[in-house]
Amino acid sequence: MSSAQRHYLREQGVGSAIFNFVLNGIIAWLMFRGQATVPLFGQQSIAGDTIGTCFFLPFLTCLIVTRIARGHVRAGKVQGTGWTRASHPTLRWLPAGTALRGFVLALGCIAVFAVLTISVLNALGVDELRLWPFVLFKASFAAGLAAIVTPVIALWAIAEPGPMPIAQPVPS
Repeated sequence: MSSAQRHYLREQGVGSAIFNFVLNGIIAWLMFRGQATVPLFGQQSIAGDTIGTCFFLPFLTCLIVTRIARGHVRAGKVQGTGWTRASHPTLRWLPAGTALRGFVLALGCIAVFAVLTISVLNALGVDELRLWPFVLFKASFAAGLAAIVTPVIALWAIAEPGPMPIAQPVPS
């Protein structure tokens, strides 16, 4: 992989982290603003929100970033890696479709990041968080998750830039 491609992937991760910090902070405040504290477990809880974030953030990011990154390859902003499903061992195991790939990534994020985060909070004896510490937790968690998954998604997208758009006939 070239230094330009690595720079592009870092740029994707940093931009997504900043965007998701702000967006998820706002979401947390809107969803929980009526509560003085947010419990670790329960109907509207840290655990439930963490699982939801681990599903929706990677899934939606995959749908959005794949399209954007493939457009960047077609526009010449970044060069594709030239890897194919046949030539690269990791790509061979990934689903070909963007939505299915996002779904698989989301389930993996739940299995790894949500389970680990909830387990650590529970082990630390966190039973609840006051509203603003929870907002900061959710914003930071989403930023960290985005910084991890977005470069991976962008790499998948530039590795397999997808079908080229069909050329439109030029009117005569």
